[in-house]
Amino acid sequence: MKFTPRLPQHHIYQFAMGVRRGNIFASPGTGKTGAGYTIYDMLRMMGDVKRCLVLGPKRVAKNVWPSEREKWIESFGHLKVAAAIGTPEQRKAAVMSKPDLLSINYENIDWLVDGYGEDWPFDMVLADESTRIKGLRVELMASGETKGQGSTRAKALSKIAHSKVRHWYNLTGSPAPNGVVDLWGQQWFVDGGRALGTTFKGFEDRWFHTHRTQDGYVQRVPHSWAQAEIEARMRSTSVTIDVRDYYDIAFPIERILFVELPSKLRREYYTMEKELFANIEQHAIEVFTAGGKANKLLQMANGSVFYDTGEWVTAHDEKLEALKSLVEEFNGEPILVRYIFKPDRDRILKAFPRARLLDDKKSTEDAWNRGEIPLLVTHGASAGHGLSLQMGGRVLVDYGSNFNLEEDEQIIERIGPTRQFQSGLDRAVYRTRIIARDTIEEHSVLPRLQKKISVQDAFKEAMKIRR
Repeated sequence: MKFTPRLPQHHIYQFAMGVRRGNIFASPGTGKTGAGYTIYDMLRMMGDVKRCLVLGPKRVAKNVWPSEREKWIESFGHLKVAAAIGTPEQRKAAVMSKPDLLSINYENIDWLVDGYGEDWPFDMVLADESTRIKGLRVELMASGETKGQGSTRAKALSKIAHSKVRHWYNLTGSPAPNGVVDLWGQQWFVDGGRALGTTFKGFEDRWFHTHRTQDGYVQRVPHSWAQAEIEARMRSTSVTIDVRDYYDIAFPIERILFVELPSKLRREYYTMEKELFANIEQHAIEVFTAGGKANKLLQMANGSVFYDTGEWVTAHDEKLEALKSLVEEFNGEPILVRYIFKPDRDRILKAFPRARLLDDKKSTEDAWNRGEIPLLVTHGASAGHGLSLQMGGRVLVDYGSNFNLEEDEQIIERIGPTRQFQSGLDRAVYRTRIIARDTIEEHSVLPRLQKKISVQDAFKEAMKIRR
């Protein structure tokens, strides 16, 4: 497929062509990845850069950037792309392949910097979800030189950020989840301290004052005029791309987040699809009807499979990792999570200790609407008519999906644009479906939900795709 930039992506590209280093504050749904490829490809063709490093959360670095190249193969197929993810041997193999664009998770950036040393080859960096590098703390030494402090990943990056990298772009939709204090570290990678000061201490001294809380804790609080001044200083190197400026927010902004089944489970998935039998972690899984097969395939796609009455086995963690990545992407915004099968619910609640299950208590609904619950987990059948959840959040994640069209439509209405408008909230509503690629979710359930066709027609369509 050929990549055709949408209007927000075009504006991102225009901004990047005007600055060598900058912040792209683009809300979810505006197409940061496609725009990033376009920026790199154009700069490469102009001879301004040679190789690009993409930094991101693990799932983003492993799946999103490589898959976007495959998706837009007609436009970016000439680029060699690799992901340095996994064991040291796997990461080394990716590096040794000398790709044009290498993606790596932030946790391994110090490994990459130390490995290359003075032979650092990447003259362009795209820092996806750049709040991961906000922890940099640069201090001024007696000699007049600066020294990187703070998080390990930020310190490692500070060694090459300005001496080796020609083009640097931070990409994030929420640049300051904890306030303007989060901006200094990200901006330092853009300009080395020209806008907000060369050291973090100087930044704090200029725009913050100390405040003692009732329990005696001393904290730094920004002055009332700090945000306006900081924004003014960052304006020449930053652009904000707000989805509300490009799309009708009277409708939810939907996207699909694909995950890949592990190769071993993929083989068992195909066996179940053909023979109504699979073997997962030494547990025999067998069904006898088409409906039973559909349920088992959905369970395998989600990552938890029933093998006996009330007993289940973990098949994979890909959807959990995707959910963790979304939590990071929305930077603290409350998220409503829909599950289909009980094992998935239990695994989500275990992975996120602060998550709550939506029960029939009014107190739970009220706590969500007061913003006290960061992750509210619910079944589609439990979030139907009568619930008003719009005050608590605007983000829905479908951890799993099934063929029930009514449940699918009802759950988005709990936080949907109509309810947001009725409550006086002028904000977009996001819905992300986590879908296991090349499974019954992608080929049967998704067409049913998107086109509102019958289950039978959805199955027929899936068989056409499989053939």
